Amino acid sequence: MSLENPPSPVQGITLYSHADDFRSHWIRFLLAEKQIKYHLILTDHEDEDLADLNPYNQLPMLIEQNLKLFSPNVIAEYLDDRYRQNKLYADAPMARAEQRQYIWRFEQDWFKLADSMLRHADTLDLTQKQKAQKELRDTLISLTPLFQHFPFFMSETFSILDCMLAPIFLRLKSMGIELPQQHCRPIFLYCHRIFSRPSFIKSMTAQEKNSYNEFISTI
Repeated sequence: MSLENPPSPVQGITLYSHADDFRSHWIRFLLAEKQIKYHLILTDHEDEDLADLNPYNQLPMLIEQNLKLFSPNVIAEYLDDRYRQNKLYADAPMARAEQRQYIWRFEQDWFKLADSMLRHADTLDLTQKQKAQKELRDTLISLTPLFQHFPFFMSETFSILDCMLAPIFLRLKSMGIELPQQHCRPIFLYCHRIFSRPSFIKSMTAQEKNSYNEFISTI
């Protein structure tokens, strides 16, 4: 969608989102989990008019009244603080700091690897992609025990970390990553639990449902 003639401002939240992007999906999943109503505008990073709204042409971007946010981890924490229902961040300082550190690590490690694998064919570096595939695959295999003892990531309760991880796991096949079924069974069970949440289905765009239908059709 072009932003050349953006819609008139609406009350509440407006979210500018890519139709198939794991960072945008993270925020849409959070909004659905917290049952926050919002106005969705699908666009892409290359839209020149997006630069008029934020200096980095970055998605997702959230607008509420005069506030404009375009860092997904800032958006996530803002929404959880402003809308208190279905809290996703811990209230205790130590637990919240640990969540923030995991978010930082996922962004620095897994998200950057995913970026290199999900690039458009015109800018895709095959050598870099193969290196990223091996690194993320080996990391997930080694971390499989983290998904074995709790229903959610390192927790008995659903949290912001699950909102962040689910869109990455949904796109593993698109990245060319195949995990060994038996060894990584805890990860596959984790994915089934998360993907079967009504909020996760609700958070997906039509394009995502079409692209990843095989992962949700059996739920």
